[in-house]
Amino acid sequence: MSATAAVLAEVALFADLDDRDRAVLAERVDVMTLEVGKVLFEYGDPGDWMVIVKAGAVELTVKTKTGDKVFLETIEAGEFFGEISLLDAGARTATATVVVGGEALIVDRGDLDELLKINPAAAMRLLRATGKRLRNNAAIVRNAAARNVNEIESDRANRGNIVLRIADWVANFSGSITFLVLHVVVFAIWLLFNGFLPQAFDPFPFNLLTMCVSLEAIILSTLLLFSSNRQSARDRVRSDIEYDVNLKAELQIQHLHEKIDDLHTQLLTRLEAIDPHRPAHSTRGT
Repeated sequence: MSATAAVLAEVALFADLDDRDRAVLAERVDVMTLEVGKVLFEYGDPGDWMVIVKAGAVELTVKTKTGDKVFLETIEAGEFFGEISLLDAGARTATATVVVGGEALIVDRGDLDELLKINPAAAMRLLRATGKRLRNNAAIVRNAAARNVNEIESDRANRGNIVLRIADWVANFSGSITFLVLHVVVFAIWLLFNGFLPQAFDPFPFNLLTMCVSLEAIILSTLLLFSSNRQSARDRVRSDIEYDVNLKAELQIQHLHEKIDDLHTQLLTRLEAIDPHRPAHSTRGT
């Protein structure tokens, strides 16, 4: 058995083939050298071939509209990728970058047709693998939209006015038991000292205490308003993020159903082309 045929034997997609059929297919596929850092294809590129990693590793990623890089998965030896564009003749849905050097096998559309002629049951294996990858990618993209509102507002505060950070601290402290106990103790000492001791500096009716309490109330109320505005900003951000997450989840689920239906139709069309006497099946997705 050749080295290429041995690699095909380790891939689930080709596991049902006998040695002779696997050797025939091994003669058709091409070998590619994987160099670290090499981009095999980018998102949106046309794709009419898939890759089986013989040795090494390839990382699949996508970029969001904000330019953030989202990791999808790492393809290692014995695994394959790029089958989605090969099946539907559409554009690439991710960017593939080599992270560990090695070798890979290239399977084009002609090679896939030969595989389905030899073993039509491989179509269902390919469909299951593709469906699993689409579900995994959809979940990753949805989770990437979930941002922590408190972290966003904290970053803004760290870059913004120090008064806003003080306002948050004061708002948290003024609502604590420590704040209440501290004021009770201070007021009690003040009233006892100025009400009963001869060296009082603020005798009854405690005008200085009244002025201090009034100033504290003004400053505290202003800082609490600042903090309230910050909380309103957090609520607005949270609402926007929840809307984005729900919208992306809805779009991804709709796209997943459309992709599965399209792949199902493509596979049935290929099977009918290979075996014209095969009975017709419904192309409706589940």
